[in-house]
Amino acid sequence: MNRDFNASYWEQRYQQNQTGWDVGSITPPLKQYFDQLENKALRILIPGCGNAYEAEYLHKNGFTEVYVADVAITPLQNLLHGNPSFPEGHLLHQDFFSLRGTYDLIVEQTFFCALDPALRAAYARRCAELLQPNGTLMGLLFNTVFEKEGPPFGGSREEYVSYFAPYFEFIHFETAHNSIPPRQGKELFIELRKLES
Repeated sequence: MNRDFNASYWEQRYQQNQTGWDVGSITPPLKQYFDQLENKALRILIPGCGNAYEAEYLHKNGFTEVYVADVAITPLQNLLHGNPSFPEGHLLHQDFFSLRGTYDLIVEQTFFCALDPALRAAYARRCAELLQPNGTLMGLLFNTVFEKEGPPFGGSREEYVSYFAPYFEFIHFETAHNSIPPRQGKELFIELRKLES
């Protein structure tokens, strides 16, 4: 498969407002997780961030080391336009697989489902590489199959386990109890801790 959903593809989606995955705000499972974090200096990466409501929420709540990455420039500009105090140096106009640096927390929100499924094993490995020892990958994955050809691409819990098990300890990997209504019963909340090498 390995179709090329490249920067121009995603940029066109934003320019034409074809962003059906964008719910317009941070979703409850992520908000609830962020609200229990006490260390505001955590280095946090949000890959494939889109309009980055999660980054906006974290920034407004005092988190100082939030980084967002996307291959499309428009959503990064949207974030900065709405949040002029967000550090420009934390806007990474890059492909996820070329990112450098290490982070304490990686936030997954509709990026995994936007990738060609052939890249899922590489995504899991790259997340582990980008995390500090004992770092965490958390977020939401779609636990459903979509009728239309993706992106977004669906999948199953069993499939996903095979990608992450080599690199992570599973803290939470179950159906989210507080998804937004259209996604109720179709999302997995994941909290995975990087295994010691």
